Amino acid sequence: MSGEQPSHGQREAAQAQSSADRSGQGKEAAARKQSKADRAAVPKHGL
Repeated sequence: MSGEQPSHGQREAAQAQSSADRSGQGKEAAARKQSKADRAAVPKHGL
């Protein structure tokens, strides 16, 4: 990790994933949300 703070989308997705893990419901949607947030956070030039 580069030391940057997670974006709002990443924080929101992590919270949804955590809630889904605890309740057992909405795991599929939470995983998609997490994946989308992670892809959006990839820098344009290199990794």
